[in-house]
Amino acid sequence: MIVGVDEAGRGCIIGPMVICAAAIRPIEEYKLKDLKVRDSKKLTPNQRKRLYGKIAKLCRHVTVKVSAQEINEMMEKHNLNEIEAIKIAQAIDHLALPNATIYVDSPDNVPSKFAKRIQKYLKTPAKIIAANKADDTYVIVAAASIIAKVTRDREIEKIKQEIGVDFNSGYTSDPKTQEVVANRAKYPALEQYLRKKWSTLQQKKQRRLSDFSLLSDDH
Repeated sequence: MIVGVDEAGRGCIIGPMVICAAAIRPIEEYKLKDLKVRDSKKLTPNQRKRLYGKIAKLCRHVTVKVSAQEINEMMEKHNLNEIEAIKIAQAIDHLALPNATIYVDSPDNVPSKFAKRIQKYLKTPAKIIAANKADDTYVIVAAASIIAKVTRDREIEKIKQEIGVDFNSGYTSDPKTQEVVANRAKYPALEQYLRKKWSTLQQKKQRRLSDFSLLSDDH
């Protein structure tokens, strides 16, 4: 079996990070290509939803949802790359596919370092191949990215319903998200869904949220 691993929601300030590990037999990988599976960011919401069901039928998969509260707690000891590596290892272990080859989209500029992070926590013997933009290179990683994205979008819609406000995407570059976070005192139910410690934001556009008192120094 080959396994693709990707996440959705790593860079958001509201809601969970969702990690998906999706597995398929190499001989069946062409079916994903025939479906025109590609990186979830290059698809419309409707395209992702349509592909989600088809991928779920073709691939054995596991999703791990990491809540904002859990991320806040884990960031007392770990940076975001380490947290992601821990949760990726959990997803791979849940698949229970010994000696599989695992392709991982690496958030680290040195992918081999991220592969070693995962290996530290992995209980199932596996070969880890981490790469930057792996969701562009490996169709099985793109498949995982779609499942992760659709799963996270569903979680975000649940949060909006619960707190009674539409904050749009939950990402720091999103003006609507920024507005809701800046006025979070109006929405007390939002607090449990906020990332209260912040790390590894790269884009200047995203840095604007560092003005909010909610955020701490980078880890």
